[in-house]
Amino acid sequence: MLEQIIEKQNRSRSPKDFKNKIKISESEASETVYWLEIIENLNWINKNSEIMKEAGELLAIFTSISNKL
Repeated sequence: MLEQIIEKQNRSRSPKDFKNKIKISESEASETVYWLEIIENLNWINKNSEIMKEAGELLAIFTSISNKL
């Protein structure tokens, strides 16, 4: 995953473009977590499921990168 982020940075037109892409990724990850929480509340998935963990990890990664830009 981190390799893909670095590759995306290298393909960005500018640092501002990369920052914008990271912000979009952060927003999309946040929305994914939101919808997974709704699905969890419907008891369609378990709170400790792999997809919930991975979505939370991705959100944390994008948030961390965004805060450092």
